[in-house]
Amino acid sequence: MAVVCSKGDWFVSSCSTTLVAIHLKQPREPFVFDCAKAEKKPKEADGGDKSAGDGPEEKDSDRILAFAASASGKHVALTDDHKRLVLFCTEPSWQCISTRWVVRRCTSLVFTQAEDEVFVADKSGDVYSFSVLEPQKPGELKLGHLSMLLDVTLSPDDKYIITADRDEKIRVSFRRSPYNIQAFCLGHREFVSALLVPAGHPDWLLSGSGDGTVKVWHYETGRRLHSVDLRQLGLDSENSDTEKRFAVSRILSSPDGRHVAVQCERLPSVQLFMVDSGTEGSLNPAETLALPLAPWDVTFDSQNQLWVLLESEDLNVLLYRYSEQNWKLCDSETPELRRVTEALQTQWNVFQGSVGLESQFKHLYKVNFDNMASYLQKKQERLEQETKKRATANGSKPNKRSKTESDAVPQNTS
Repeated sequence: MAVVCSKGDWFVSSCSTTLVAIHLKQPREPFVFDCAKAEKKPKEADGGDKSAGDGPEEKDSDRILAFAASASGKHVALTDDHKRLVLFCTEPSWQCISTRWVVRRCTSLVFTQAEDEVFVADKSGDVYSFSVLEPQKPGELKLGHLSMLLDVTLSPDDKYIITADRDEKIRVSFRRSPYNIQAFCLGHREFVSALLVPAGHPDWLLSGSGDGTVKVWHYETGRRLHSVDLRQLGLDSENSDTEKRFAVSRILSSPDGRHVAVQCERLPSVQLFMVDSGTEGSLNPAETLALPLAPWDVTFDSQNQLWVLLESEDLNVLLYRYSEQNWKLCDSETPELRRVTEALQTQWNVFQGSVGLESQFKHLYKVNFDNMASYLQKKQERLEQETKKRATANGSKPNKRSKTESDAVPQNTS
């Protein structure tokens, strides 16, 4: 799966083992980092890792699992299947400043607004913090869930850590004392796959789930403000799954806080909302962008433009601008779009192996077992078998009771 983000003047994408950073304003050579060539974990440290690993020992593939950029774009971090946490600085030029190791494979990263720490959520349900100011310092365990974490974010004032897990829970914990839980945001019926505190509304939280809904919360109290069922907007019309299940894979807010974009996995569209400026947390459906094929990922840049990364070498990126109350597709000769398109085509061998991959959320859905239906079915089968046995027995032997009863009936001789 390929992922993108845009911070400052950089368009950053990761796929397979490689991270590619493209400058939007200047014709620079892209920065390319291949995890397969990164620093390896010292052998003497491997023994302690097995007991704290993800279960049976697996062959590390160097595949990038998650990456994030800081608010200013000065720092970027990634984590891979080899359990590395790689930290970069982007100014005055890109360089790797540290490689550290996480305990288990990670699912999500987020920087603090102060850019002094990066928080890492992993598959076992734990969150670790790693220092940015001390790039060689080991991570520190902050909190844990009982199930896999799928996303982590922070409040804009860095006061709260907000975590989402496979068991439909959203937890709001104090950053400085994570054992103190401020609130839970409960209401999703499937795993929570995406979190966002939107620009301009620091007290709101947007969440997306495998139940096909986007909800708006006042996260400090856990109160739900608004809920949008994406099925009612027709987003599942292109879904061939007979169960009509689809997961929200990304929620984004434009830097000016006016727009929210929602991407659903494997659906060839992006849903845009206008953000109500009131206090009730309302998202008003604005426009559905129909795409030629399902996007890998979407992101807003600093100019409030929407970038869409597609699974196609010939048409790998689309750029939309909001103008005259509508989102309009930019011309392919737009300088920054042409620069990104050409750079990604040059690196297309990196993306090739991720084309057409299966859903990353498919195995997270709950499996329901109807025990009563199974019991009733087996009971009916037993009754049918007993009926057949009686019928067979009655067909092979005379019914003595019936004969005796017939002899006892007086004969009418009149």
